[in-house]
Amino acid sequence: MESSDLGSTVIGGVDTHKQTHAVVALDGTGRLRGSQTFPASGAGYAAIVAWLRAFGPVRCVGVEGTGSYGSGLASHLRKEGVEIVEVNRPNRQARRRHGKSDPADAEAAARAALAGDAVGVPKAQNGPVEIIRLFRLQRRSAIRARTQAANQLHAVVCTAPESLRSSLRGLSLAALLAQVAKMRASQSQDLESATRAVLRALGARWQQLDREVAALDQKLESLVSVAAPDLVALRGVGVEVASALLVAAGDNPERLEREASFAALCGVSPIDASSGKQQRHRLNRGGNRDANRALWVIALSRLQCDGPTKDYMARRVQQGLSKPEVIRCLKRYISREVFEVIRKSYVLALPDALPKAP
Repeated sequence: MESSDLGSTVIGGVDTHKQTHAVVALDGTGRLRGSQTFPASGAGYAAIVAWLRAFGPVRCVGVEGTGSYGSGLASHLRKEGVEIVEVNRPNRQARRRHGKSDPADAEAAARAALAGDAVGVPKAQNGPVEIIRLFRLQRRSAIRARTQAANQLHAVVCTAPESLRSSLRGLSLAALLAQVAKMRASQSQDLESATRAVLRALGARWQQLDREVAALDQKLESLVSVAAPDLVALRGVGVEVASALLVAAGDNPERLEREASFAALCGVSPIDASSGKQQRHRLNRGGNRDANRALWVIALSRLQCDGPTKDYMARRVQQGLSKPEVIRCLKRYISREVFEVIRKSYVLALPDALPKAP
């Protein structure tokens, strides 16, 4: 591309917030063309595109926070045919040297896109995988609340009057729930009556949350079986594991050009830590930890019931590797297998193929 053409193109940078977005425009040579703040709304998104195009053809826009505050803007830019680049937050050392402001962060996003430091394609968030992500979020919240209710139930039993504690102490959770469900409300204001009322309410809360989790499990099973049936068919892959891996890949898995990209996304790619004569790799503690755990579950499941995986473990242990190191190798191999299945057999489910709401 000629230098004159570079100067006429525009690279945008956006620092996203809940109420407003700070936007900066650069030309192809890195010269600052303008800076402005827009509301984070549909009208604001349209104004951002019009403002950037007023400087010339838009080559790309670097957006910080495409999965949160920038989700709406990213969706609008995609509909407008504008290339989006996902940008991480600015370098902390640069912030300490030059200070922190929204226009400065937007300019840093634009320069990262211009220099090629930021090349990630954001998730589409417009298909069945986004629905799966939302249901998983609700399910995770319900499970935590259910656990909290169970812990509070046991705590109240521990401090209950002796007449109650003696009959409830030592019971399993299922037996305890059955007992507190039989308790009847009383108009008395004494301590024992209040304790019975609290126990009954906590038990009812646990039961309600348990029904919510069961209903969400059914919805997730239906969605995953439609979105990626071949993924669930893999050995060691259930609905929970498959949904975590699908959410990590997103509705547009083609954005991951190589299987190494998916491995890095899941945090199972070893990181080169060589220096001088010492050549080694270290453990990757980054990436999507939910997807990392899903690969770990697959590896453990196969170590229990898959003959070739057992043989691999025995062979590598005999070579001097520890069991955790072998599991890391297995997770890397499994990520390659999962990536190929997701790329080849993942089909965007049509709206009429999705399960209907009850």
